[in-house]
Amino acid sequence: MSLLPIFVKLRGRQVVVIGGGVIAEGKIEALFAAEARIRVVAPQVTPVIANWIGKGTVEWKVKPFAATDLDGAFLVIAATSAPGVNAAVYTEAEARGILCNSVDDIEHCHFYYGSVVQRGDLQVAISTNGKSPALAQRLRLQLEKQFGPEYELWLEWLGAAREVLRAGDDSPESKKALLHNLASEPMFQRFLQEARAQRAASGAA
Repeated sequence: MSLLPIFVKLRGRQVVVIGGGVIAEGKIEALFAAEARIRVVAPQVTPVIANWIGKGTVEWKVKPFAATDLDGAFLVIAATSAPGVNAAVYTEAEARGILCNSVDDIEHCHFYYGSVVQRGDLQVAISTNGKSPALAQRLRLQLEKQFGPEYELWLEWLGAAREVLRAGDDSPESKKALLHNLASEPMFQRFLQEARAQRAASGAA
């Protein structure tokens, strides 16, 4: 079975995380970046999660998982070390039509987390359909070397250039051709040269 690679908009949507341990911490951090509304269901949480709860950025239900904990959820993540709990979360999510990820529990997942290289708004996600997370991690390390931090700045520049072009009077075909040219490898190398020159000039000043 082939997977559908998608990037999901979670801003303002309710995501429920079952579990309050270290594994849940990492999932919650990623949800912060996506600006989701986060509800944690767990009898206990780590000090890090407790700090987020104290700041009001995470809602906490101090209890074991129950079916009603998924009320209003758009997405659910089962991040417990108890296979029986993960299975119960998945079963309830399945019944409600809610996508569920059970961490390190392939049989109880509607979706998997990819191994991701992120440079600002640029994200390169790798999936092996659960067959070899080790391979996904190795490829991620290779891609991190290929796509360095400079890509974040370049993408910001490309986004600004795109907005300027969209506001112009050129034909759609002309705009498309120019945007492809701006995103080309030669333009990237030119961008790097100009960025280095600017840094050198500011350092000399």
